[in-house]
Amino acid sequence: MFSMGRIILLFHLLCLALLGEISTSWAEDRLLNPSKLEMFVDELLDMPKIQGFDVVNTSPKAKSLTIGMFKKKWKFHRDLPSTPVFAYGDSMRTATVPGPIIEALHGIDTYVTWQNYLPSKHILPWDPTIPTAKPANKKGVPTVVHLHGGINEPASDGNSNSWFTAGFEEKGSTWSKRTYHYNNNQQPGNLWYHDHAMGLTRVNLLAGLIGAYVIRQPDVEGPLQLPYGDEFDRHLIVFDRSFLTDGSIYMNSTGNNPSIHPQWQPEYFGDVIIVNGKAWPKLVVRRRKYRFRIINASNARFFRFFFTNGLEFIHVASDSTYLGKPVVTDETLLAPSEIADVVIDFSKSKTNEAILANDASYPYPSGDPVNESNGKIMKFIIKKKPEIDTWQVPNKLIKYTSPDLSSVAQTRYIAMYEYTSDMDEPTHLYINGKPYEAPATETPKAGTSEIWNVINLTEDNHPMHIHLGLFTVLDQTELVNEEEFKGCMSKKNDAIKCQIGKYARGKKIKVPAHEKGWKNVYKMTPGYVTKILVRFSYIHSNTSYSFDPTVLPGYVYHCHILDHEDNVMMRPIKVIK
Repeated sequence: MFSMGRIILLFHLLCLALLGEISTSWAEDRLLNPSKLEMFVDELLDMPKIQGFDVVNTSPKAKSLTIGMFKKKWKFHRDLPSTPVFAYGDSMRTATVPGPIIEALHGIDTYVTWQNYLPSKHILPWDPTIPTAKPANKKGVPTVVHLHGGINEPASDGNSNSWFTAGFEEKGSTWSKRTYHYNNNQQPGNLWYHDHAMGLTRVNLLAGLIGAYVIRQPDVEGPLQLPYGDEFDRHLIVFDRSFLTDGSIYMNSTGNNPSIHPQWQPEYFGDVIIVNGKAWPKLVVRRRKYRFRIINASNARFFRFFFTNGLEFIHVASDSTYLGKPVVTDETLLAPSEIADVVIDFSKSKTNEAILANDASYPYPSGDPVNESNGKIMKFIIKKKPEIDTWQVPNKLIKYTSPDLSSVAQTRYIAMYEYTSDMDEPTHLYINGKPYEAPATETPKAGTSEIWNVINLTEDNHPMHIHLGLFTVLDQTELVNEEEFKGCMSKKNDAIKCQIGKYARGKKIKVPAHEKGWKNVYKMTPGYVTKILVRFSYIHSNTSYSFDPTVLPGYVYHCHILDHEDNVMMRPIKVIK
């Protein structure tokens, strides 16, 4: 027997679903056919740069920044009308999508006050039935900024419940400070910042809240003589979007299980590929080496990049750390939130044009093949005249602490689950069968290493991101008799009791050479156990953190397919002393 409250709730959800169906049908009639847009007509933008340090008497000093989140209009393509977005910037006039590149120096503090100037109504549909930041007075879009790859104090990590609305009028349960402290004491490398509000991450990033952050260490990086300077060292921030004919960003307003979740769907995919805020841009380059820091800022789309003319990628770094030596590949697979730091030598091109393309199916790995629109990324127009190239790619880059299996303090088993409705449509995803708000079960000791065996019991490849800790991937082993093992796990939710060793003995996937270094995101192959060594200390100095990582609100780890993270493939990490 249903209670009256339950009947009212079901009626409310049904009405939302019905309205969503009408809204979706109306919107799809106005959905832009991406083939109507000509490729390679807009120039690649260089995002504005903000220096995260001051220089006083030739010495670098700490600096305080104020960066806002604004609603404004943005033009993604020459032939698209300007559309509302949410954008980062030091003013509404200068705000961009992606936001400005913050350039920090190793060991020099950067303080950022993130200001929320967003309106009360979101520009995209969102779902109140998943765990979501919900201000009581409904007068502002909640946001909180996570510096992805940053190794910082818990209060400055951007916990999902540390959200706040315009003017800090309303705040989440773990909010504690207006100004975030980034001490930049970690190794030099590539980071990026993005929204991390509970249940709204996917829509806030779709709206435009993303940007790059770089930690530089000139005395360490300079001797490498890699391409440097605004012309030769550039970011490529890549993501996918769909648009309506009026230029506005399109997101489906009806869920795959509308009677359960009126709007939430398991993955968002757009057919228009955006690089640095422009659809399929072009860039004129000289016949010499360039460095590109490529960030996959998509919600769910994997990219397998390659050049149509055979140019190669020389990998020098992965995520936020350098490799020990360069690795050459003819393609590179990037999951959402992964970063490939590569050198491209355009003097090797036998043509005067090179298309950066993509052939990763979506969802990855067993979804639809790419089409003409999402199979192209951008065009490079290569000048004919050869040049003397002063940049180099040395045989050795930067060597960090090697994984030490003898010092492992703990071994853990991390299981990824997907739950479905009677229609076999996903309803939510959990890690270790637990909701986000359940007490932390991952309690590493500061300064130690742990082995995590990540067991993917779903059909999707999940890019798992760990806040604070860096990890190296040791191996990936196929589960044999997977359905039998899944049946046991669905009942016991305990890898040891289900005799994981009996099943994790299939074929192995070799870790690519350019991904064998320290990472903060990795692709968890479906039907496999991925063994990683996680380090909870600085890997460049093998020393303890310069802050207390054990205080509230702690850290998290999660799938970086944002639709999964929001519903709720995320768990807390409680670091202990």
